[in-house]
Amino acid sequence: MTSDQAPEIDWALLRTRAVEMMERAYAPYSGYPVGAAALVDDGRLVGGCNVENAAYGVTLCAECGLVSDLVAGGGGRLVAFSCCDANGAQIMPCGRCRQLLWEHGGAALLVDTPAGVLPMTEVLPQAFGAEDLSTVGPRGAALEDDPA
Repeated sequence: MTSDQAPEIDWALLRTRAVEMMERAYAPYSGYPVGAAALVDDGRLVGGCNVENAAYGVTLCAECGLVSDLVAGGGGRLVAFSCCDANGAQIMPCGRCRQLLWEHGGAALLVDTPAGVLPMTEVLPQAFGAEDLSTVGPRGAALEDDPA
């Protein structure tokens, strides 16, 4: 597949994979298992599930596992994403996870939501991204240039 060809999105397959990942979740504290699956621009599928911890702050969301799977598998850009609960119903990623998805899929990433498939621009409007970092120089650069 060339970079100018968009892969066809099989939403049923993504939803099925998200359910499979949810069944592997480790959620003994909340009882709320979550599974996630995504299509990568090279046609691969990546997935993740939530992994809870007794120290709640170090719990990993399903999206974290998915992004780790993406990077460990060679990287690429996420094209389509689906996330489900224990009933197999589509759920929205939390704000932190929306930011993770933006970093690895950008504005064009399509997200399977309870309201239907939406682009990331609607899931995370006015997102902060890598391009925002280039608008400000390295920390302290302004102080070094200040003659005062």
